Amino acid sequence: MESSLPKPARRTRTKHALRFVTLVMVVQDIPTDSSACTVLFAGNGVTSDGSTMVSHSDDGSWGQDARICAVPARNHAPGTYRNVYPSTEGYPRYVGEDRCAIYAQHGNQTATKPVGRIPQVPHTFAYKEGTYGIVNEAGVGIGESTCSGVFSAHAVGDGGKALLSIDELSRVALERATTSRKAVQIMGSLAEAHGFHGESDSFEGGAETLVVNDADEVFIFHVLADPTGTSAIWAAQRVPDNHVGVVANMFTIRFIDFSDDYNFLWSKSVQTVAEAKGWWTPGKPLDFTRIYSDGEYAHKFYSGRRMWGAYRRFGVSLPDNYTDLRYQPGLYPATAAPGPSATPDGVDALLLFAIHRDHYAGTPYDMTKGVAAGPWGNPDRWSTSSSPAATGNWERSISLYRTAYTHIVQARRSGIGAILWFAPHQSSTSCFAPIPASALVPQMYETTKPGVLDRRSAYSAHKYVNTVARIHYRLAIEVVNAAQHTLEAAGVALVKTLDTTCGDVRASARESVRLSCNATLVNDLVDAHTEQILTVFNGLPDTIVNRFGSGYTEGSGDAYPTWWLNSMESFVHGPPPVPAEPHAPSRVH
Repeated sequence: MESSLPKPARRTRTKHALRFVTLVMVVQDIPTDSSACTVLFAGNGVTSDGSTMVSHSDDGSWGQDARICAVPARNHAPGTYRNVYPSTEGYPRYVGEDRCAIYAQHGNQTATKPVGRIPQVPHTFAYKEGTYGIVNEAGVGIGESTCSGVFSAHAVGDGGKALLSIDELSRVALERATTSRKAVQIMGSLAEAHGFHGESDSFEGGAETLVVNDADEVFIFHVLADPTGTSAIWAAQRVPDNHVGVVANMFTIRFIDFSDDYNFLWSKSVQTVAEAKGWWTPGKPLDFTRIYSDGEYAHKFYSGRRMWGAYRRFGVSLPDNYTDLRYQPGLYPATAAPGPSATPDGVDALLLFAIHRDHYAGTPYDMTKGVAAGPWGNPDRWSTSSSPAATGNWERSISLYRTAYTHIVQARRSGIGAILWFAPHQSSTSCFAPIPASALVPQMYETTKPGVLDRRSAYSAHKYVNTVARIHYRLAIEVVNAAQHTLEAAGVALVKTLDTTCGDVRASARESVRLSCNATLVNDLVDAHTEQILTVFNGLPDTIVNRFGSGYTEGSGDAYPTWWLNSMESFVHGPPPVPAEPHAPSRVH
């Protein structure tokens, strides 16, 4: 099957102008700290409670806006338009009155100006948003991962004609869709009509993936610009109910069955562009990733290691080495059935928490081992972008030091309905808190500003713990893990309490899920739990410093490991022992 497909040329990764039809693109240096997010997902046939799940780690860079907020439902007069805004992801991502109250203009802030507009619908649903749309009141959730693509486009306002970014597409979808399938169709049609542009106009950020779920279905949605820069190419694949999967900055959809519009959705341009370029012949299999992806960016294994690592935690055994992901369709599947040994009771939110905290422990790629981890097993590896003369690459872990937040949308029809599990900053040292899709966002998650330490900000609290834990990571992370275990177990218990208190969300309520119990009670219970998390994490740095600070462990000196000392040239070849005195008298004992 592979040999029947032509091999589209990979875009040259240097600073040369590239021309696709009439659109000229300039490839920039690979940005080590560009958004490079990981998405996990599970169908309702493999979860412990019959929900579907989609996650997203917002792996940006310093200055990322880590706030989330609740956008209210609204009614709109006939003939009105919805403003479209630029895809700013740094703080503040938006200033104005079209979305949440936290974006109100303050001090010397400048209101964000729209770059265009699209026709508005009569009613838009309430939803929660961060960098992208997260989940709406109908229980539709979204996770995002930036990808490479063979085409990319300049945005309106930046010398191009493409109006819609993935940020805005995700928001519009949650404003208008009551199902994941409908969300995909809305985003695809709008991208075709108004043009799509990626995070950047270079190969590594020009395309996008969203994984979209509701209580019944999960879809993988890939999108990139078309060759003219005025429309889009997109495809979506339904996730089998008994499957799980991962997207890690690279397309994963392979062969599209154009006779099956239940499991696949697509734009006509998928076929017409591939045929026009000589990349596909009608009647032959069309491998979407092979044709439209530009492969892994940053380095080999940048995507593949995370895919391998996530599937490993799902109990799926896959090879850990390959030649080129783009041209090996049978290597890592878009979806797979989880292994029973890893999920004996079904996939649950706790497993997704663990995968998002993964540093490949216990494997040949364990990032807590080796000289780079230091004597105390620190798994984080800083950016090398300021060292152009250095050669080589770090492994790309799933858990990452520059994560703004991680979320999991657990879409359910029972109890209080969809749950947003939210963890600010790096997930390995953060705590996931449950927030019903129909509830308010606790203020501590609406509050953060780069460079400001705010004791009422959950992001600040978790970032502080993350930083202080590096004093003695191996021991400090045990303290953090114990707090996570206790608080997240309490979060699971809270969801059960809310389910019992609020009863079932009926299937007929899908159009607009509303609380069937007292909204104040729900918000108070969620606030009380998140306040407990904030209190514990504000106190953890003191605990870590008192127990492990100044080179001591519980009051005793903690000797460096022998293996690490022997690897340190400055120690092995350091100052010699005090020389013996040749004529000194023997000591009497």
